[in-house]
Amino acid sequence: MTITVAGTKKEVKEGLTVAQLIIDEDVETPMYVTVSINDEFVDSGAFETTLLKDGDSVEFLYFMGGGC
Repeated sequence: MTITVAGTKKEVKEGLTVAQLIIDEDVETPMYVTVSINDEFVDSGAFETTLLKDGDSVEFLYFMGGGC
């Protein structure tokens, strides 16, 4: 099946979970990443059970604090 990860189309196996995609994509600091699928945020507690579907668009987001 084909999904889009951070704007890049990729062929992945059926039954891929968000948790496995995070591993496969070697996401830096996975404990701090927020994931959206088709512009909908996925609860981090659901990464292990959320299956990706053909045509999904996945983004990895990091929220950073800052200021002066």
